[in-house]
Amino acid sequence: MNQLIPIYIKSMLIILAISVITISLIVKKNNRIRKLQILLHKLKRSFYNLDEQAKLIVKTDLELNKAQEELDKRLHGLEALQKTSRLISTTLDENEIFHRLNQSLMTDLDYEKNLILVYGENKIFYSRVSSGFSEEDVHFIISNIEKDVNLINALINGNTFSSANAPKQRIESITHLFDVEHFVLTPILTQNGFIGIVFVGNRSNAPGITEGDEELISILANQIGQSIENARLFEQVFLSHQSLETKVLDRTKQLESALEEVKNISKTKSEFVSAVSHELRTPLTSIKGYASILMAGKLGEIPDKVKKRLEKINMHSDNLVKLINELLDISRIESGRVEMHLEKTNMLNLIENVQDLLTPQFKNKGVNWVTEADESIPELLIDSSQVERVFINLISNAVKFTPTDGSITVRAKKENEDIQFDISDTGIGISKEDIKRLFDEFYRVDNNINQNVKGTGLGLAVAKKIVEAHGGKIWISSEEGNGTTFHFTIPIQPTNKTES
Repeated sequence: MNQLIPIYIKSMLIILAISVITISLIVKKNNRIRKLQILLHKLKRSFYNLDEQAKLIVKTDLELNKAQEELDKRLHGLEALQKTSRLISTTLDENEIFHRLNQSLMTDLDYEKNLILVYGENKIFYSRVSSGFSEEDVHFIISNIEKDVNLINALINGNTFSSANAPKQRIESITHLFDVEHFVLTPILTQNGFIGIVFVGNRSNAPGITEGDEELISILANQIGQSIENARLFEQVFLSHQSLETKVLDRTKQLESALEEVKNISKTKSEFVSAVSHELRTPLTSIKGYASILMAGKLGEIPDKVKKRLEKINMHSDNLVKLINELLDISRIESGRVEMHLEKTNMLNLIENVQDLLTPQFKNKGVNWVTEADESIPELLIDSSQVERVFINLISNAVKFTPTDGSITVRAKKENEDIQFDISDTGIGISKEDIKRLFDEFYRVDNNINQNVKGTGLGLAVAKKIVEAHGGKIWISSEEGNGTTFHFTIPIQPTNKTES
């Protein structure tokens, strides 16, 4: 009995050990099963994700292929549009524009049917480009469009219709009218408004119209509108130019005739002035001579009252002689009869001589003389007595209108190919209205100074004639109350006019 107990215990221990091992194996197996189940779940989920990604890739690939097709189509359309735009933008003839469009639309834009209608001023459509339509088809289309007031108004307002975006009812009416499945119908607009329509379309066996196609045809319509507007504007300008040329020729003939008449009148005036002046000089010389004899007492003593009257006669005779001499000078210069004694002259010396001659006037008036001359200016080939006369006339005029303690500045400087002379004063100035007429013969500014100082109104006119006879020009800059400057130029190299 005692021997059996250890055996039993051993057996139980063995069984227990086997149970423990078995349980341990079962637990390990279960753990492995769970891990395998987790891996299986992850594998299923990965497979599902891969399936979704594969579907997405296929979908994306389809979309990319579609986008590539659309892009290729769009690129082809843009190339065709660029070619067509270049063709129609390089001519200003409206008929040639439509001729080129007829060729380009048929070969480049890949639409079975093309139609361009122009809307006339009489509100009637005219076919200018047609492809895929018979003449009967075009007449049928035009007659139906002209009846559809709503469609015309929509087109006038700039609306574009296509089989991709138009309302269903409008799509049905247009596809039936033009016998197409896919289409774009867009207006041709200019700055002056609606001038026509562009239609392109395909039958059912062609790809559908996209927004890109609609945009492309709209751009083409704008290009057509701009080209037609340019051609019409060019035609208007050309016709206006021709009309203007005709008017200019007519007006030129009228002006030439008037100018010839003015020359004849001027010549007659100069001859008349010359003749009258010569006729006046003889009696004036006699009057002045007799007045001088009487004043000298060669015919006996003269009472003081009579002597004063004779002095006035002598003074007025001098004024009349001066007037006659100036009239003769103007007449001679205008007619080209004046004899110019040209010689090389130092202009600084000439200005000094003028200053010496006019010094009494400056002292009597209390006016200062200032000279600002470039000593490097060259000698000029001029008639020194005539140019000296210009300085005397301009400076004497400046003295007359410059108040006491004022100043007169004489400048000389080189300006390009001329020597420019400026005589500036600090006098009362001249209005813009008077400046325009200051060189006119007998014109005198209406002011208090001129009312109290007698003059002929010929001094400035004579100065202008002399300057122009030397090939120069003379002008004035002045502002009322701020003095006046007389400018005149004499060319360094004598002109042909001067040399003659």
